Amino acid sequence: QVQLVESGGGLVEAGGSLRLSCAASGRSFSWYAMGWFRQGPGKERELVAVIKWSGDSTYYSESVKGRFTISRDNSKNTAYLQMNSVKPEDTAVYYCAAGRIWPYSRASESDYWGQGTQVTVSS
Repeated sequence: QVQLVESGGGLVEAGGSLRLSCAASGRSFSWYAMGWFRQGPGKERELVAVIKWSGDSTYYSESVKGRFTISRDNSKNTAYLQMNSVKPEDTAVYYCAAGRIWPYSRASESDYWGQGTQVTVSS
């Protein structure tokens, strides 16, 4: 069992930066690929970025590529999402997820979810 808790969300102006954290508890954090997904108002949950258990492979959606960076620190059981040059369309609830599969690109491939953290980008 893995419990995930996101933090770091909030209100930010367009063009600004924000860093989300996902703290994992339970066993075997390093066994899991970690992902960030988001769900905007009236939209389906979508992939933002994923990182392999070893941290040596990542994948980004086209909408965030070049602006967001996913990383992880297995010694701290924590995954991160650095969000730079944010846009109003990045406004969403951001969810951290864990999955024991690679490639990992779908919400349905996730084994565990956090409760989500709201990110609001003002124009």
